[in-house]
Amino acid sequence: MPTPKKDSKPKKAVKKTIKAKKESKPKVSKETVDNVVITAVEENTVEETAVEEITVEETTVEETAVSAEKFLKDFDWENFEEGIETIEEKKLAELEKLIQENFVDTYNDSVIEGTIINLTEREAIIDINAKSEGVISLNEFRYNPNLKVGDKVEVLVDIQEDKTGQLILSHRKARTIKAWDRVNDAHDQSTVVTGFVKCRTKGGMIVDVFGLEAFLPGSQIDVKPIRDYDQYVNKNMEFKVVKINHEFKNVVVSHKALIEADIELQKKEIIGQLEKGQVLEGIVKNITTYGVFIDLGGVDGLIHITDLSWNRINHPSEILELDQKINVVILDFDDDKSRIQLGVKQLSPHPWEALNSELKEGDKIKGKVSVLADYGAFVEVVNGVEGLVHVSEMSWSTHLRSAQDFVKVGDEVEAVVLTLDRQERKMSLGIKQLSTDPWTDITAKYTIGSKHTGIVRNFTNFGIFVELEEGIDGLVYISDLSWTVKVKHPSELFTAGDSIDVLVLELDSEDRKLSLGHKQTMDNPWDAYDKTFAEGTIHNGTISDSNDKGSTIIFNDDVTGFVPSRHLLKEDGNKLKKGDTSDFKVIEYNKDFKRVVMSHTVLFKEDEEKHVKESLKKVNKKDSDKSTLGDLDVLMNLKKKMDSKK
Repeated sequence: MPTPKKDSKPKKAVKKTIKAKKESKPKVSKETVDNVVITAVEENTVEETAVEEITVEETTVEETAVSAEKFLKDFDWENFEEGIETIEEKKLAELEKLIQENFVDTYNDSVIEGTIINLTEREAIIDINAKSEGVISLNEFRYNPNLKVGDKVEVLVDIQEDKTGQLILSHRKARTIKAWDRVNDAHDQSTVVTGFVKCRTKGGMIVDVFGLEAFLPGSQIDVKPIRDYDQYVNKNMEFKVVKINHEFKNVVVSHKALIEADIELQKKEIIGQLEKGQVLEGIVKNITTYGVFIDLGGVDGLIHITDLSWNRINHPSEILELDQKINVVILDFDDDKSRIQLGVKQLSPHPWEALNSELKEGDKIKGKVSVLADYGAFVEVVNGVEGLVHVSEMSWSTHLRSAQDFVKVGDEVEAVVLTLDRQERKMSLGIKQLSTDPWTDITAKYTIGSKHTGIVRNFTNFGIFVELEEGIDGLVYISDLSWTVKVKHPSELFTAGDSIDVLVLELDSEDRKLSLGHKQTMDNPWDAYDKTFAEGTIHNGTISDSNDKGSTIIFNDDVTGFVPSRHLLKEDGNKLKKGDTSDFKVIEYNKDFKRVVMSHTVLFKEDEEKHVKESLKKVNKKDSDKSTLGDLDVLMNLKKKMDSKK
């Protein structure tokens, strides 16, 4: 604000008056003295000390005049003018100071402090030391329902003068500007701020900090996972400003950052005191399929699922729950103690110590199936003590199946102790040992050549396994499945579970091997075909299929004849094709390989050769002198014709 100019007129008037008094030094009346004093005081040009020296008492005019004359005579007229100028400068300096301290420039956009001097139903009247008071809508004070006259509030000049000449202020804008200043200071100086949790949002919470909406990520609420966000809504909490995006006006705060420092100190203290075998109290922080994480007071440790209980469990949640307090023992940790392995079951005696000391191999024992696996079943014989029944020990059958085929979880079973190692705490059990081994007297029951009925259990590329009874399996090779069908895979004829008749072909009781045959239970139809389709026999048939190599003729379900391509030639030089019917001669028969090879061409070739032989015989009987040139020419042409058809 520009400094007001000094008004020199009063000072000159006083100087003239005093100078005149000094030169003439007349006798003055009481009225004259009063006028001088009054003029000096009104013009503010004489120091108070000087004015106080001029005291007009209630006396006569003569006495007053004498006093004034004496005052004017003794007064320091030489330094008076300089004193007047010094007083003026001091007064102006004080005036400027008061203006700067109290006067408000309404054209400035900075935040100022005002005082509420009146409240109406809709507005608050604010005194900001300007030429007029300002007004603010009460809507801007909704956060403060206890607003009252005399309260100091931060405001910003919104409009210098509206249509009615009123000064309009804004508390909301001032609060926002101040809030950003405070937030920036809190972020730069890493100071703690207090905020009000307004509501939940996706991924976290919305927090009011100094009137600004800040985001509190869910991961920054606490050092442990939060499951109930609603418990923080409508509560005041302390935070640290961890991130500010000025471009998008975003503020991110963290409550977790406040407690991490304390936790880090606690963590170092705890880690420094950790020892193997030490028992501590912890809180269940997180539960996974493989174990449980425990909070030891700033340090996390893991209890593997196998170290939770001596009994077998499927999931840690079966015995523990979140936020549960438990005692744990330190089993191990790495060099920097960042990974701590904990245990719970180690705090109680091992169940093997309670196992009957007289139990030995060969004894029978009862238990309950606790776990099933493809390779066997675990049977709990006493609380916390299990034995494994391998699938091979569930049945005498050499054809292994899954353990689920024999038992299920929860079944009460009886078994025989096969091995027992108390030091290693391992036990193997057997169920099949409770019954007699069927291979003991197998030679008497399954003699070679005996016929039996079994169940198809399994397939291989080379045959099928047939179960004759529990524990007795035999193999039927693919070549022993059918007399007539050429089998590429056993599944073409049978499915698992089919009942099948078999004949015992071979038996090896020592190696527990049994060879069976299925086709041997029936007569071989090819024995009857030895005569029917013997070489040289002629059969009438229809070509069912053809390819480059030849054609096939189906005579019945068992016999299919094959005609090579060169044997399809007819007498007229053409070949038989698919669908043609004609006579065919068997030129090859093999019962073992179920093969019948036939020919049509050989039929008329044999007739031609027979006719040539007969003609040659007739020629040889004629007279040697008689010319036979003509007959020979005919025979030679016939021979050439036959050769060309070969």
